[in-house]
Amino acid sequence: MAVMRSASETPVPSQPLGKVYLVGAGPGDPDLITVKGRRFLEKADVVVYDYLASPKLLRYAPAEAEQVYVGKKGHGLHAKTQDEINQLLVERARAGKRVVRLKGGDPFIFGRGGEEIEELVAAGIPFEVVPGVTSATAAATYAGVPITHRRYTSSVAFVTGHEDPTKPGSNVDWRKIATGVGTLVFYMGIKNLPHITRKLIDNGRDPATPVVVVRWASTPDQRSVEGTLADIAEVVRKHDIRPPALVVVGEVVRLRRLINWFEKRPLFGKTVMVTRTREQASELVAGLEEAGAACIEWPTIAIGPPDSWEPLDQALAELHAFDWILFTSINAIRCFFGRLRDKGLDSRILAGCRIGVVGSTTADVLRGYGIEADLLPGEFTGEGLAAALVEQGVEGQRILLPRAKKAREILPETLRQAGAEVVIAPVYQNVRPSARSEELRQLFLERRVDVLTFTSSSTVTNFCHMLGIEDAAARRELLDTVAVACIGPVTARTARRLGLPVHVQPETYTIPALIDRIIGHFAG
Repeated sequence: MAVMRSASETPVPSQPLGKVYLVGAGPGDPDLITVKGRRFLEKADVVVYDYLASPKLLRYAPAEAEQVYVGKKGHGLHAKTQDEINQLLVERARAGKRVVRLKGGDPFIFGRGGEEIEELVAAGIPFEVVPGVTSATAAATYAGVPITHRRYTSSVAFVTGHEDPTKPGSNVDWRKIATGVGTLVFYMGIKNLPHITRKLIDNGRDPATPVVVVRWASTPDQRSVEGTLADIAEVVRKHDIRPPALVVVGEVVRLRRLINWFEKRPLFGKTVMVTRTREQASELVAGLEEAGAACIEWPTIAIGPPDSWEPLDQALAELHAFDWILFTSINAIRCFFGRLRDKGLDSRILAGCRIGVVGSTTADVLRGYGIEADLLPGEFTGEGLAAALVEQGVEGQRILLPRAKKAREILPETLRQAGAEVVIAPVYQNVRPSARSEELRQLFLERRVDVLTFTSSSTVTNFCHMLGIEDAAARRELLDTVAVACIGPVTARTARRLGLPVHVQPETYTIPALIDRIIGHFAG
């Protein structure tokens, strides 16, 4: 016989457990995260990250993911204690969340990952660990030091320079490691560096043994200083090297003179402000960082939809009647094809139309949609595109120009004068982000920017507006130590009109050419 239960007696299904992924974030360069670690980040519901994990890694997480900064800096400076972090991981997982715990370097090398796993096991929480590039190997590699080498040593030891202060004694056998290991890498050893060097020397290591100390390894802020066991503590003090830093001790440090590749890159130590839209900045930022620069992304433009899609929709309905479609920016291409997708259309609708683009970068983006441009002018400007079309003959032809709501009129005017019918269809509009003028000015007052890049006239205009300084002479004075780089003559003319000197302008108006010219400016 069935047993009837009241509503209060009906069992409530328990919340299914989530899972915690301890992911090694690597030494600082966000590109050094593993493929597996990035894949887990892309599926995270919660990201718990610390001081040594690059904030740029957060871009891989879903926009809706919860981000929790736990800020472990050492020396008692914590946004959360270790117990609070452990509890946070357990609570989020019990709520059914996929939790990614981003830990600098490798979770199991001086990262307290083992302690966090013990708490998860005790709470019955499923987990997985993803190894990361540990700071020891990264610091040595990026300082130009192979930590093992057949001519020098085949042994290496990783040693904490900051043991648990509550322990009654040391776990480091100084007598054995001083002479029994070829290369020694000390984590978190800056505060105790005089003690470390004294212990090594007292236990038989040659005071003349070379040492390199590397701060913020693998990042644009990396700084390295060299010395010997006898004097490295004084060298570090003199150069004000502070944590986070690693200490590499051994004869292999002598190879740094030959292998120091990272700090010899052409833009190492230079800071470049990139004013492109966040969507467009990636190519420029990647190229500059590859050359060694630190980049400050400061978008002066945000992209918004047009006031109305009606002009474009009407043109699409009669696209068969057009002879040409012209694209003068990558934003125009992306917004145009985005509208096609929204309307359930694709590139097949363009059959029968020839397509012209303003430059090689625009052509590359178009190629990403499976389409080769029919026309690429020799000069990558609106004037160049207009001249190339007029040379072919456009009288009586119908031309569609999807573009920004506000744009230069030189292209459509030239084509109309040559007898073409030009239909302008706005597919996006540029809007200014919030000004943050005081913060922006402070960067230049503190001389924290070496190069300022502009890739369109609107980036120049908006930058000057966001700077909040009306007087052109005052702007020049604020930027007197900054190299201003413009992608082409139109942008450069706008910069000069607004009182900014132009120091860098490539002959070819492309991002790679702009990067090469910036490198050449400092090489010269």
